[in-house]
Amino acid sequence: MANTNVKLLLVDDNPMVLGMLRGALTPLANVTTSNDSADALLKAVDDPPDLLVSDYRMPGMDGHQLVEKLKSRPKTAGISVILLASKADITEKLSNHDPVDDFVEKPFFLKEATQRIKRVIDKIALEKMAKTAPSDGVLRGSLSQMNVIDLVQSLEMGRKSCALTLTNQRDKCEMYFVEGQVTHAAYGSLSGDAAVFKVLSWTTGNFQINFDGKTSQQTTTLNTQGLLMEGLRRLDESKRDEGGSEAEEEDVLLDT
Repeated sequence: MANTNVKLLLVDDNPMVLGMLRGALTPLANVTTSNDSADALLKAVDDPPDLLVSDYRMPGMDGHQLVEKLKSRPKTAGISVILLASKADITEKLSNHDPVDDFVEKPFFLKEATQRIKRVIDKIALEKMAKTAPSDGVLRGSLSQMNVIDLVQSLEMGRKSCALTLTNQRDKCEMYFVEGQVTHAAYGSLSGDAAVFKVLSWTTGNFQINFDGKTSQQTTTLNTQGLLMEGLRRLDESKRDEGGSEAEEEDVLLDT
């Protein structure tokens, strides 16, 4: 289900790259496009997006200058930013200067870039949902909106401290986060890493996030990224064991 409440401004002077990314991101957010920085600046000031995804090297005003101009204006200072740039540009010019949420290194595969951008979209969507949470401070939602993997990644990226309760029919799992790191998880008789691995595949059911939820228990041994990577590896393994060898859709390598 698309996070259509997240407004994304996509900027690239290469029409092919712009078109391919727009097609991949449209199911995830409300996408507006621009093929040059001056036009993007006008669009962003007129209707501030939640997220700017911009190429770095463009004629005239480059992506770095566009970000600086947006960050200097109170109306657009809070925009999240992802820059598309070469490894050399990221290392030598950008990594220590730009207030960006992430970089996508060029050349990039479309699927990988979409996944990196999706993580930031999900984080923004979760923050928007949190702002509209009821007075009890408990955020409630459906896993069809945001599945377990997306939720865990978003809480990690947002460095949230909270209790996440997942329910799927009669099954229930509780996870506790401190600064985005899962410290304790319980699912039936399972606890720690094993409890997390068991529920990462859930895409149906409901979730509750209590931002006041705390525990002193420490049962996990891996950090959040480690839990996700190992959990995804196990999911992939179990699919292969079930004979789910569907042909992979061909990916596209994009560069400018």
